[in-house]
Formats: sequence, structure tokens, C-alpha cells
Amino acid sequence: MSATLPLIAITLGDPAGIGPEIVEKTLRDSRLPRGFRFEVLGSTRGIKPGRCTRRSAKIALDALRNAAQGCLEGKYAAMVTGPVNKEAIDAIAPGFVGQTEFLAQACGKPDADAVMTLTDPRLTVALCTAHCSLRVALKRLTSARIVYVTRTVHAFLRASGIAKPRLAIAAVNPHAGENGLFGDEEKRLIAPAVKILAREKIAVTVAPADTLFYRATREKTFDAVICAYHDQGLIPFKLLAFDTGVNLTLGLPIIRTSPDHGTALELAGRGMARHDSLLAAVRLACRLARAQKTAKQTL
Repeated sequence: MSATLPLIAITLGDPAGIGPEIVEKTLRDSRLPRGFRFEVLGSTRGIKPGRCTRRSAKIALDALRNAAQGCLEGKYAAMVTGPVNKEAIDAIAPGFVGQTEFLAQACGKPDADAVMTLTDPRLTVALCTAHCSLRVALKRLTSARIVYVTRTVHAFLRASGIAKPRLAIAAVNPHAGENGLFGDEEKRLIAPAVKILAREKIAVTVAPADTLFYRATREKTFDAVICAYHDQGLIPFKLLAFDTGVNLTLGLPIIRTSPDHGTALELAGRGMARHDSLLAAVRLACRLARAQKTAKQTL
């Protein structure tokens, strides 16, 4: 294979999980994009499937760090990350809460610059807050954060070929707060954000979360939903696209995708793991890398 083809980094994630199996299956899949080279980072040497250890966590962390550095240096056109065990990595690197936040720091950016986005042909959701408690999420939710995430997703959809993205913001409280009866976040945080976005010609719809996802998936009214906190977006997304969804990090100077599932230790080493989500992540990473290359060539 020509060394001039773009190189995509694929990390195994925690080698004690299903990462090694799904990476192997993906690289053998006939649907793997052509016109790219792939380099796998990580090792399974001496690792027992199904049991995370300090060693397996270090392998996962080192692969993640090397992939990010390679992207920043231009060695890799994009990186696709296998699933890791957050608790295991935190034991050797205190403060680790997720790959999204780690990659922001690796790029020299604040955690808030990284926008955790889950995407599938049927639904795209983006999170204003991600790996934190619900109590902390509500403290971190601000009008400025809502504006930043919405603006970032809008730009991504435009770059993906959607000329006029249809965006929705999920209300924080039941029934969008019922005019303050159940909370004031809609009036205090979301409404000011909508006004700022309108001045930027970014139109959004605010709707109660209990009906919004029906409208987005069944009626196909929206191209993406902006969510206030992790489970508000992840529950409907994984219900719909658990095996095919992709975790995409927006807002950073590198391209990073990942499957939308965890290490599945109970399946490790049994040859039963599905690789659909990782394959979708690789395909999206290649598409974004190709689009980025084309954009640079037209400048």
C-alpha cells in the first residue's frame, strides 16, 4: 500500500476488553474505506481478556496519548479510539474522566473546547456537559456553553453538506419548565442563548425532551439535538443506535471518532463482539479526513 496515502491511527483501547477483537474484525471488513492506511496502537501481549489491570490501563493511555500527538504533528490524518475503562485509567492517572476531556488537554485546550457528539444516520446529539454528576452538570450549564456547542455543531453540519441545519435544543426541565413551575433554566439560560444564535443567523427550536427525540427520529424534523447533560442525549441515542453509533469529538484541531460503547469485559476473548460501531467510526474518520484535505487544497 502506498506510503503517500493518509494514515489513520486506531487505538485498541483497554486490551483486556473487546477492543482488540473489534479492531481486527474492522480491518478485515470489506466495507473498510479504500485510499487510506491504518496503524494500530496498543498491545495485547501478556494481557488476560476480561480483567482490567494497571498494565492494561497504561497501554490504553499510552496509545491514546501517542495517537493524539501523532495527529497534532501531522503523522496521522485522524484517530479512532477503542473503548477504555475510566476507573482503571484513573487509578494510574488521577483525574481522568474520559477520552474526550483527555484529548482536549492533549491539544492544549480547556476541557470545554471539546464537544462530545454522538452521530448516526438516524440521530445526532451533542452534549453541553458530559462526564460529571447531574448536580455539577447543572452548575456548568450556561448560556455561553449552549451557544458554543450549538455553533460548533452547526458548523460541523454545514461542513457535512447540510446547507441549512435544523437544530433543536432540549429543554432542561420537564415540559420545558412549565413557565417556571418546574425550574427556570429555560428562561434563564436557554432563551438568552437562542437570542445570541439568532443574531448569528443560526435558527434553533427549543422543545421538551420527552417529545423532541420522537420529532427528530420519527418525523425527521431536526438534523441534530443539543442536550444539556450526558444521559439526556445518550439514553435516546443508544436506544436507537447502540450498535452503529459513533462518538465524535468536535471543537479540537484533530479528528477523533470512537465507537459509542464501552469495553464490554464480559464479552472479551469470546469472539462474540460486534464491530459495527467501530467500523462506522473508522468510516466517519476517513470521510472527515478526506473532506479536510479537500478543503485545504482549495484554500
